[in-house]
Amino acid sequence: MTRAATPTMNSPRRKKVPALAPTVVATCPPPGGRHRVLVMAHAHPDFSLGGGEIAAYNLFNAYCSDADVQEAWFLARADRGRGATGQISLRRPNEYLWEQAVHDWHRMKALHQESVVTWFADLIRALKPTVVHTHHYAHLGLEYLRVIKQVDPAIKILMTLHEYMAICRNQGQMIKTGGFRLCSRSSPDDCSRCFPDSSSEDFWLRKHYFMSHFEFVDQFVSPSEFLRQRYIEWGLKPDKIMVIENGQSDEEPLPPRPLAAGEARNRFGFFGQITPFKGLDVVLEALALLKEEDSGKIVLEVHGANLELQPEDYCKKVERLRAPLMERGVVQWVGPYQPHELRSRMAGVDWVVVPSIWWENSPMVIQEAFVCGRPLVVSDIGGMKEKVRDGVDGVHAAVGNALQWKAVLMNCATSKKIHDQLRSGIARPNDHRSTARRHCELMTKA
Repeated sequence: MTRAATPTMNSPRRKKVPALAPTVVATCPPPGGRHRVLVMAHAHPDFSLGGGEIAAYNLFNAYCSDADVQEAWFLARADRGRGATGQISLRRPNEYLWEQAVHDWHRMKALHQESVVTWFADLIRALKPTVVHTHHYAHLGLEYLRVIKQVDPAIKILMTLHEYMAICRNQGQMIKTGGFRLCSRSSPDDCSRCFPDSSSEDFWLRKHYFMSHFEFVDQFVSPSEFLRQRYIEWGLKPDKIMVIENGQSDEEPLPPRPLAAGEARNRFGFFGQITPFKGLDVVLEALALLKEEDSGKIVLEVHGANLELQPEDYCKKVERLRAPLMERGVVQWVGPYQPHELRSRMAGVDWVVVPSIWWENSPMVIQEAFVCGRPLVVSDIGGMKEKVRDGVDGVHAAVGNALQWKAVLMNCATSKKIHDQLRSGIARPNDHRSTARRHCELMTKA
């Protein structure tokens, strides 16, 4: 296989690399009006099961079967346990892994700079995409955006924004450092107070560095109106960013969970990553407030992963809360799951909870719950508030407020009508195919 198609031979030479000269390869317009699409993501679902990489991979597969797409490829950053070698290798037909990393998170600069202008540029020349649909720059750096246009200025770049990383240096969470206080805006002075190691001038430069690379993007996509508005307030032009929700599998809703005689709709499920930002501890605190005689009225199933990777104080807090609740039968710790197992696990619960304490953009689990016909209880902020309609297909609870979460959960678990009412209000999410179609239409217009 040629070095251009699968650049895996030797590590690039350690020397100063000259600027990449534009080499137009005439990829646009697409032959016969059909696109050639390279999808990029910060991780591959084979190694990481976050919402952004799963959404990107599902869209890649949908592009592969779209009539307007001549050919599609998937390029994902990967950590193969040997550092950022810069190598790009073939994972399976039309799927590539790039061993890259970021060394400067303040300005999102790639660690292996030489591979950006050599092997990555070679891959673009070899594949000749007409569109690069990128879903992230974390772990990849921003420089690849410039390189795509240097190889061929006619290539259109679409970027789906999954979080607020350009706006907020605190992992894109828009939460103040040193606690969990929500942040509503960014400014050089405010950001410098969160990160005193960087001056206001540093943050001014950071924003302009991001903006200069975002100039290479022809069209931004946001899965929620909430995130779209945040980026408009930050500086993106309104006509440069539009909303397209992440697609879901085209499956029929699950039937309601079978109930034993006298049983209520009282089983709640938490699904996904267990991090301090996801708010599982808020729900555990709410359940810890239950009176002893109310213990049997609620059961929480935790289908979560990566608790062991979190800060020690958070792990201890979760353990302290869950241990007595598990003894009382209020909490059942089921553990992590693979994507193909999600549907069978949701079949065993009545409700799905999303208690995140940050401005979630569009949590994948919300749409997954709707596909399965499960109403939700969610925090009343950000994309959660937007995606779940209070009293229509779910219920809102005050973010971070354990006392109100307790009241909301008890009401859902003991009401005889609310579950059926909310379940009937669930609208079917867009499937992967229709989502790919909307993106193809956007590619043509961009």
